[in-house]
Amino acid sequence: MNNLFFNNKVVVVTGGTDGIGRALIEILISKNAKIATCGRNQSKLDDLNKQHPNANLLCCKADVSIFSDCENFIKTTLTHFGKIDILINNAGISMRSELVDCDVDVIKKVMDINFMGTVYCTKLALTSIIENQGSIVGISSIAGYRGLPGRSGYSASKFALNGWLESIRTELMDKHVNVLWVCPGFTQSNIRNVALNEKAEAQGESPLDESSLMTASECANHILTAIEKKKRTVILSFQGKQTIFINKLFPKWADTLIRNFFYKKGKLVK
Repeated sequence: MNNLFFNNKVVVVTGGTDGIGRALIEILISKNAKIATCGRNQSKLDDLNKQHPNANLLCCKADVSIFSDCENFIKTTLTHFGKIDILINNAGISMRSELVDCDVDVIKKVMDINFMGTVYCTKLALTSIIENQGSIVGISSIAGYRGLPGRSGYSASKFALNGWLESIRTELMDKHVNVLWVCPGFTQSNIRNVALNEKAEAQGESPLDESSLMTASECANHILTAIEKKKRTVILSFQGKQTIFINKLFPKWADTLIRNFFYKKGKLVK
């Protein structure tokens, strides 16, 4: 990665207090970027500021599922830094519940955060990004290529995200704005602990062995390299590439493989 590429660039990272978002910020700070981030937890935002007192870092409390919050966040960023070069739509939430048990409000909440939050922030920042011939990034998932059981709302949000980003990528080609979506695969983060259960409450635990997963820092490095190289799409895991390939060519077989991965004795275990 070119250490000068992000120098003095204004980079917006939504959901920057945990996981991949926080790792992105820490690496961007080391590359002398100007960073704006948002989150719903004020104490976590304060902690981020305290850990990096000398960084060119703007932290705002915002819930990306609320348009007025996004509007305030983007306007504050433009007032503070004067422009936006790169927008990384990282804020997101997952879910874990079969449809038969799931309140529809769970699916709506996941859609509002994962999809509409990206739409809001991108639309609000778009004029500045076009002026600076910048980049728009969406942190997506393999669930945006293959529907996953127990995560119907999450899969729906990521399918929507991929299609929407592909649409605007085509729209913005002659304006020299790069649009990229990244599918990290299973990565060490808090997303599974705060994933919504059937009652829209955080499940409070991860069904996976987090220690065996890609680190957030490694994932963040891949994302930043992809931005620098103006990539279109990035699939970061072999399992993800394999899943997309099998699902495209052998969808019925993919159904069986996915079922066997997520279920044990008829019960959703992952």
